[in-house]
Amino acid sequence: AGDTFPTEGRLMNSCIQAKKKCQANPTCNAAYQHHLYSCIYSISTPSPSEQPSVPAECLEAAQQLRNSSLMGCSCHRRMKNQATCLDIYWTVHHARSLGDYELDVSPYEDTVTSKPWKTDLRKLNMLKPGSDLCLKFAMLCTLNDKCDRLRKAYGEACSGPRCQRHICLEQLRTFFEKAAEHRAQGLLLCPCSQGDRGCGERRRNTIAPSCALPSAVPNCLELRRTCLSDPLCRSRLADFQTHCHPVDVLRTCATEQSRCLRAYMGLIGTAMTPNFVSNINTSVALSCTCRGSGNLQEECERLERSFSRNPCLMEAIAAKMHFHSQLFFQDWTDSTFSVMERQNKNPALRPQPWVPSLFSCTLILTLFLRFW
Repeated sequence: AGDTFPTEGRLMNSCIQAKKKCQANPTCNAAYQHHLYSCIYSISTPSPSEQPSVPAECLEAAQQLRNSSLMGCSCHRRMKNQATCLDIYWTVHHARSLGDYELDVSPYEDTVTSKPWKTDLRKLNMLKPGSDLCLKFAMLCTLNDKCDRLRKAYGEACSGPRCQRHICLEQLRTFFEKAAEHRAQGLLLCPCSQGDRGCGERRRNTIAPSCALPSAVPNCLELRRTCLSDPLCRSRLADFQTHCHPVDVLRTCATEQSRCLRAYMGLIGTAMTPNFVSNINTSVALSCTCRGSGNLQEECERLERSFSRNPCLMEAIAAKMHFHSQLFFQDWTDSTFSVMERQNKNPALRPQPWVPSLFSCTLILTLFLRFW
């Protein structure tokens, strides 16, 4: 089964709980209501090169909210009532940044939890020997009832000449939110042998790009504006910017690779859905162009490069694909074991020096396979 859905009570400071505390305080509640109904809709989200025009009463309400329990509240991408939580977060975020513009900060709680994954690894090579790894990972999903059901749901929604893109995107989000993370990552980040175009095409088609991606390629800045108008997409983009960017000239990454991959996968099913650009390499990009950007050309190219030339994302994808390849190409002697334990014993299986630990705790694979 996939990860369970956390309730707001399990979060350190859920925005839903924080709002309830604020509503119990007359001063905080008055500031929140004034900011919500008088300020939010009169102040548009500026681009990084612009400063918002802020009425004095909105600045006063924002200051009241800065001193409330709402500051620092967060959400979880698999929580129930996620949309409600994100709406509250972005209402408060407007207050936090009024008069002192800042880039969006991820609304998601900065935690990484992963269920153990255990399997008899000798059985993996029984999955149609000789078939490419993307096909094998697809078969592993098929052998799990929940993964298979969720994959079929988005496959049906995203197929056919008259597919409805918004339904397709919704089903893609559902798959990547509800399927066990290691199975979703196996499907999306399966490694292919050099020159195996069939495997590469299977990987590129994982997200059904013919329906999920826009038919007419939009300008990247227009794509971002569309995303910022939707609380969920804005949240996922902020999460990606938080966890997948280099913080210095040495290209040191802000957080662990597992967080970057989770943020990247969180964008799938939104207006900013990225994908592999071809079937011969692992380069990814947004489905957009910078043509026609005028004097915003540099800003547009910077946005485009944050996906196509992002060293943190590229290294995280390469490390995960390398890890996935080890599941099938090693001569395993133990029937069931901890993968991280095996890596500690065999230096050849360890991540390269530039790759931070893929998991903060011992990774154990759990796949109880049943065969036809």
